[in-house]
Amino acid sequence: MTFPSPAGGIVMRALVPLIVLAAGLGLSACSSSHRWCEHDATDTKVADRYCKNHVRGYEWEHGSSHKSHKKKH
Repeated sequence: MTFPSPAGGIVMRALVPLIVLAAGLGLSACSSSHRWCEHDATDTKVADRYCKNHVRGYEWEHGSSHKSHKKKH
């Protein structure tokens, strides 16, 4: 008769939070598909390449269609 080693239980207890974290990150990555690139001054939707290339004056918008107001310095 063999018994599981205590170290195996410790490893499993350490892996469970990591698995949960990985699953959560995977789900949040799926929700990022509700974003688009906008010209900041006119709030006009433009091709994603402007934001992907970090072109000045363009930013990602997320979620609903209304623009969130951010404080500018």
